[in-house]
Amino acid sequence: MLPGVYQAKKKNGTIYYRSNITYQNKHISLGSFETEQEAHEAYLEAEKVLKNPDISLEHKMFHPRTLNFEKVVSLINFRDNRIYIKTPIYLHAKYFSYYFSASEEYKFDIDDLFYYSSHKIIRRGGHLFVNEYGMQTNILSRYGIRNFAVAGRDYTFVNGDSTDYRYSNIIVINRYYGVTASVRNGKSCYEVRLHINGNYLIGVYDSEVTAAIAYNKAVDCAISHGIVKNYAENYIVDLSAKEYAEIYSELKLSKKFLQYLDEVGAVG
Repeated sequence: MLPGVYQAKKKNGTIYYRSNITYQNKHISLGSFETEQEAHEAYLEAEKVLKNPDISLEHKMFHPRTLNFEKVVSLINFRDNRIYIKTPIYLHAKYFSYYFSASEEYKFDIDDLFYYSSHKIIRRGGHLFVNEYGMQTNILSRYGIRNFAVAGRDYTFVNGDSTDYRYSNIIVINRYYGVTASVRNGKSCYEVRLHINGNYLIGVYDSEVTAAIAYNKAVDCAISHGIVKNYAENYIVDLSAKEYAEIYSELKLSKKFLQYLDEVGAVG
């Protein structure tokens, strides 16, 4: 067999070829190929990348031969930083880059290195996810941003770069379901809306936490009137059960919303 190549067989008996290389006492798999020659070319390309520090990451990602860009990122990071990471990560002094594709570079704090070195980022419906415990987890959840939050309304990127996921670059504006920060008469406040055949205004509150509890109360009222929807619940971790109950019981919801619920209940 050519250097760096060994033959393998699929369950159906089909022959294919795998390529690997050893560098700094690390055995690295380079992938599977249909022909022995392709596998050997992958080995030669990897050898060239690992032994020539003048070959830049940017050049190799956009001018690949046999290796895919993810493997190129892993090899060049290993060459430059002496750490082999299976996911397409390149380490910098105080952060790391995760290459979702050859032209898409995402930046993360070094504190997240362990997580993303073992979780590959995937895209679905315009959102970025990782597979975790058999489920797809939106990476925004690591910042306390709820599912289906809207950029610019519920959270924002300080430097305007939506690929910069360093913690200092993300500001969470609206942390809770149904709650939107607003300004009325020059004063900060929080509006609460619940979607039932349109968005109903539940009320306007001075506190974000109070607004979050008002949303929960509105959901409870809707369910008690026979409205069956899969509403999410706001979790308030900074309050005791007693404090939560006191705020909940004293909260006032809009008369228009309560009147609508009574009409729905009467029809039902």
